[in-house]
Amino acid sequence: MKVALIHDHLAQDGGAEKVLKALAELFPNAPIYTLLYEKKHVNRYFKNRCIKTSIIQRLPFGIKYYQWYLPFMPIAVEFFDLTEYDLVISDASAFAKGVITSPHALHICYCHAPTRYLWDYTHKYITELQYNKYFKKIISLVLNYIRIWDRTAADRVDKYITNSKYVKEKIKKYYQHSSTVIYPPVEIDKFYISQNLFYNNQQENYFLVGARIVPYKRIDIVIQAFKILNSCKNSEKPYRTASVQRGKKFKLKIFGDGIDMERIKKIAGDDKNIEFLGYIVDDKIKAELYSNCLAFIYPQEEDFGITAVEAMASGRPVMAFNKGGAVETVVEGKTGIFFNKQTPEAIAETVKNFIPSDFNPQEIREHSKQFSKERFKKQILEFISKYQIRN
Repeated sequence: MKVALIHDHLAQDGGAEKVLKALAELFPNAPIYTLLYEKKHVNRYFKNRCIKTSIIQRLPFGIKYYQWYLPFMPIAVEFFDLTEYDLVISDASAFAKGVITSPHALHICYCHAPTRYLWDYTHKYITELQYNKYFKKIISLVLNYIRIWDRTAADRVDKYITNSKYVKEKIKKYYQHSSTVIYPPVEIDKFYISQNLFYNNQQENYFLVGARIVPYKRIDIVIQAFKILNSCKNSEKPYRTASVQRGKKFKLKIFGDGIDMERIKKIAGDDKNIEFLGYIVDDKIKAELYSNCLAFIYPQEEDFGITAVEAMASGRPVMAFNKGGAVETVVEGKTGIFFNKQTPEAIAETVKNFIPSDFNPQEIREHSKQFSKERFKKQILEFISKYQIRN
């Protein structure tokens, strides 16, 4: 059986790339087709793989400014010749599902979400673009054309897998297809519980947040929450956080990089209790950050949320917005706490009332194991074997 893997673009290291990595391990001889490949971000995972890129890779600024070529991406995906493959697995949140396969091939799509900026997020996406209103009108017309293609492309898939019940409902609504939930793989064994289970005055006690720095991840409201917490006005109010003594400040560490970095740094200003760590490549450093934080803050409405599970694999509780995939991974009172409003005030109140010793790190880590990479691989193989025999 000849297998091909298809991915939207290898230009960042996020949750979709972790899924692709696991799929690539399952099928070590399968080539990876993708619109473009930026080595500096993902080469450590796919260094020795056969990677076949589209024409966009060779266009001027096709890697650095690939968003410019958005109108041509549907055509670029359709140019891939996959006629020799029996099994095609697309790992898609946008264009990969639109590949054209041969009549005898089985096309399985692991769909992270119906393309966000075409469906449920399209109006916010246009609003957040840093362009004038006339250029935004042009972009809206382009998105309308791509939306029509996206809906047609969705019908080229034989079977859908998705990353959460939350996204399963979106696939049904926008694509009119049923799907099977297989939670994404998390490399649980890379994370560990800190030996310092109870924090003291000598340690650097901090809260942690991390993601790609883009508007919908809502890092901005976390920063605003900590500015509220550390304000002179707030310091007179009582709070329960056992690890922060009166007179001390609430420390926040932020890891990640992205297009929204300049804006959120302006929000943080010169607050010395808010630290930007940048993009972290070293897995040991990331594991240490998770393991020693008081709690991980998860403010976004996400399709699944691998970073929240990574924090739980480190035995740390998660403070999460009560919507999206977090509802399926975080257990209120056992592995974390939910806040119901996506506002700085709601986050600040949650942090103020948080007591680390209320949570058992061993129980939290044990809960995270149900999202392991080994479980993911097993379920993927079972799914493929179920649908492999065709007419």
